[in-house]
Amino acid sequence: MEKETLDPWGTTTVQNYDRLSSEFGIERLKPLIPRFKKPSLHIRRGIDFGHRDLGKILDAIDNNKPFAVMSGIKPTGIFHLGTKMTADDMVFFQSTSPKATVYYCIADIEAYNDNGISLQESSKIAIQNVADILALGLDPDRAVVYKQSEEVRVLQYGMIFSRGVTNNMLRAIYGDRPIGLYLSALVQVADILMPQLPELGGPKPVLVPVGADQDPHIRLARDLATKYHDEFGFIPPSSIYHKLMKSLSGQAKMSKRTITSSFTLGEEPSSAAKKVMAGFTGGRATVEEQRKIGGEADKCPVYDLYLSHFAHEDEYAKRVYDECYGGIRMCGECKSELAKIVKKDLDDHRKRRESYMKDAEELIAKSKSYLGSLAR
Repeated sequence: MEKETLDPWGTTTVQNYDRLSSEFGIERLKPLIPRFKKPSLHIRRGIDFGHRDLGKILDAIDNNKPFAVMSGIKPTGIFHLGTKMTADDMVFFQSTSPKATVYYCIADIEAYNDNGISLQESSKIAIQNVADILALGLDPDRAVVYKQSEEVRVLQYGMIFSRGVTNNMLRAIYGDRPIGLYLSALVQVADILMPQLPELGGPKPVLVPVGADQDPHIRLARDLATKYHDEFGFIPPSSIYHKLMKSLSGQAKMSKRTITSSFTLGEEPSSAAKKVMAGFTGGRATVEEQRKIGGEADKCPVYDLYLSHFAHEDEYAKRVYDECYGGIRMCGECKSELAKIVKKDLDDHRKRRESYMKDAEELIAKSKSYLGSLAR
C-alpha cells in the first residue's frame, strides 16, 4: 500500500484522507461538527477533514475565553485558491467569538529560504496578500499582521527552540533539507507560539488552520510547546486541516508554482475562465458512456472548484454532484457554467481587494507599532 507523504516545501501526495489521518494521528473532524452553532462552508462540506485538539478552541468559544487564530502567507505571489482556503478558515474562526484574535504572519524568511525571494520583494507582495484576506472578511480590529524578518520575538524564540531539536529529529520530520529551511521551520514554530507570550496575554489556546501538507510544522510546534512548557507555559497548539485543492491538470495538489494548472485571485477573469475550460475532468471517454454510467465528480478538479469556492449555496453544490453522477451533466456544459461564475467572482474580488490596499498598508504599520510598543 502506498504511503501518504506530507511535504510543506515540495510534493505532497494524499490518496486517502482516512488513511492519512490514521498514519499521522490526525483526528477526524466530523464528530465535532455538532458543537458548531453555524459551521462554515468548509466544515459543512467536508473540505476541512481533520484536526488536532480543536476541542480546546471550541471550549474557549463556548466559555467566551480568549484564543488566537494563527497562520500566515509565504509572500511568493498573489493568492491562489489553496491559499484562499486557509484564509477562509481564519476569517471563519475569528467570526466565532469576540475573544478571537488573528495573528497573520508574512513568512518572508521562509520565502527567501525556499523560493529565493528577497525581503524587499516580499514586502511589496505582502501588501496585496493582506488586502486579499481583508477582502475575504478579516476584521482588522482583531488582527495582528507582521513580517517574520521584522519581529524580534520569533527570531529570538526560533533560536531558543533550536536547543530542543537535533539534526536527526528534523531529518525525520522533513527529510534532508538545506539548513536555512530547518531554521525557517523553527521560526515558524515561534510564529505559532508567539500569541502565548506574556506581553500578548500569556498561555492560551491557539488554532492553526492549514492544508494537510503543513502538518509537519504543526507536529514540530506541538512537540516543542510540550518540551518548553515548564519554562514558558506553552499550551500545545491546535490545528484544523483542509483537503488539498486538485490541480486543473488532474494532479494531486494545486500549486502556484505551476501557473498553467491553477489560477490566482488576481488573474484576469478571462484567463482563469480559459484555464477552467481547458481543465481535466472526471468525465467518461464519450458522451454516450457518461449518460449511461455517469461522471466521477469525486475525481474532478472542476467539481473541486465548485465545492470549495464557487458553489456558494450547498444545494447548488449538491445539484452539480448529483447531475454529474447521474449522467445528466456533461463536462463541457459544466465547465462553461463554472467559467462564467469564476469570471464574475474574480472580478468582484479584484474590486474589493483594490479598495483594501490602503487598509492593508495601515494594518501592517499599526501592527508593527503595536508589537514594537510591547517590546519596550
